[in-house]
Amino acid sequence: MSSQEGPNDHIHNVRHSCSHMLAAAVTQLFPDVKLGIGPVIENGFYYDFQFPRSFTDDDVKKIEKRMKKLLAQNIPFRRKEVLPDEALAISQNQPYKIELIKELIRDKKPIIYYESGPFTDLCGGPHVASTKEINPDAVKLVSSAGAYWRGNEENPMLQRIYGVAFETRKELDEYLTRQEEIKKRDHRRLGIELDLFSFDAVAPGAPFWHPHGMIVFKELEKFSRELHTAGGYDEISTPILVKKSLWEKSGHWRHYQENMFLVQDKQEVYSLKPMNCPEATLIYKAKLRSYRELPVRLYEIGRLHRNEISGALGGLFRVRQITMDDAHIFCTPEQIEVEVTGVLAMVKKCYKIFGLPVRFFLSTMPDEHLGDEKVWQSAEKALASALERNKVEFEMKPKDGAFYGPKIDIEISDAMGRSWQVATIQLDFNLPERLDLEYIDEHGETRRPVMIHRALYGSFERFIGILTEHYGGAFPVWLSPIHVAIIPVGKGHNTFAKKLGKEFTTAGLRVHVDDANETVGYKIRQAERKKVPYMLVIGDKEMKSTKLHIRIRGKKTISAVTKKKFIQDIQDKISKRT
Repeated sequence: MSSQEGPNDHIHNVRHSCSHMLAAAVTQLFPDVKLGIGPVIENGFYYDFQFPRSFTDDDVKKIEKRMKKLLAQNIPFRRKEVLPDEALAISQNQPYKIELIKELIRDKKPIIYYESGPFTDLCGGPHVASTKEINPDAVKLVSSAGAYWRGNEENPMLQRIYGVAFETRKELDEYLTRQEEIKKRDHRRLGIELDLFSFDAVAPGAPFWHPHGMIVFKELEKFSRELHTAGGYDEISTPILVKKSLWEKSGHWRHYQENMFLVQDKQEVYSLKPMNCPEATLIYKAKLRSYRELPVRLYEIGRLHRNEISGALGGLFRVRQITMDDAHIFCTPEQIEVEVTGVLAMVKKCYKIFGLPVRFFLSTMPDEHLGDEKVWQSAEKALASALERNKVEFEMKPKDGAFYGPKIDIEISDAMGRSWQVATIQLDFNLPERLDLEYIDEHGETRRPVMIHRALYGSFERFIGILTEHYGGAFPVWLSPIHVAIIPVGKGHNTFAKKLGKEFTTAGLRVHVDDANETVGYKIRQAERKKVPYMLVIGDKEMKSTKLHIRIRGKKTISAVTKKKFIQDIQDKISKRT
């Protein structure tokens, strides 16, 4: 069900029509089912149902078989607009549809149904003319899961069946192959295999970072600090627990309170901070600022907490405890272009290191906005000019800016072609006004600074999840928890292996000497499973040799190099982050 007309795109209409055929199949097989909604999503569609028991895998197979039978029948889709009483009569046994109809009546919106054979559904469309436009061989139901009605955990839990649909069977096969690769790269599975992190029910949505995971985390911290130091930022740290009065002034108490963790202390109410911005303003306000001091660039690796609903949590991609490489720039309106230019250069440098292609979007003034339109136009012009000055190609997102300022959204693409929204460059006219930020200009007059919010990684947790899947767990050398695995063949080789390990450690390499009482083959497989970049097997021959015999991750051949060259090569990869 969609409340309004969707995009006029054939594959979109195919997928939307498939959601109706899915619902039609379910109602034929399970007549007592209650219907939720069935929108189009990326690559496919879903439909929500209420049923007394969970759908089994066999159920889903039967539903798919019935659905494909319907698709092959050349069933037309017919649109009809009905009056409220007729709508309530059509959907009299469907409580979720009744709820939607009453909202349409209240908002004085048209009530539209689509008929497809014996199945009729409340829906704004659009759809294909008939099912003959849909290739049944390019449609597949892929999974089922629980989902709260309308995404609210206080509402009933429904069952959601997901499907995918394409124009051709080849596209479907390519998609399924890609999904198998995504499963192999799932960061939740790799997190366990590589001993990076774990989760526990005692702290829902908060990762427990293991020693290997902390190495990745700290290396990313180190890189972030280097970038910000080079960019002229000063690092700060602000409290995690803050009185509600700050959030009231910033506006978050009114608009974001349901996502905040609150702490009651006698008569005072505090919250764990869900973002760093208001506290950064307090450091700016700690003294009177002159225009000569601007821009002020403040950088913080801040720990945040957001009360995400439990059903939305998922590995590192959606957590309640978040670590952000946050920065806030306070500048004059005239400095916006130069400052954004600096941030863009930093963004490009950052993602080039990870081999992640970047796309930029300029999001402009929404209908509901704060501040004068002339200020918005000037700010949008400054953002566009900064993008052009840096020779950055960008797309427009009209009216997609935040209510308090325009922004540049930054998306990356991973090795499987998936897009991820990560960094943003956000202009803010709201917080400087609400929190009374000032500077003295060259004429001795008091003026408001512009605040620029930005983060490179977005959040460490989500970014590590993205990187884990992007690399398939085979991190580049500088991020790898272990650089070299040394594998002694027997007990007689342990002393030599440990001595070699100490030399490597002294040279700044991360080393694991596997002296466990296991076979060499088992130790090699363990190192391969941990995706260690380099392995050295130490036996009698290797102890006598003047060269090291190196097994390189992903290669079948063994390379013979001197110890000095081997160490130097790894040090170069670490220092250059290649």
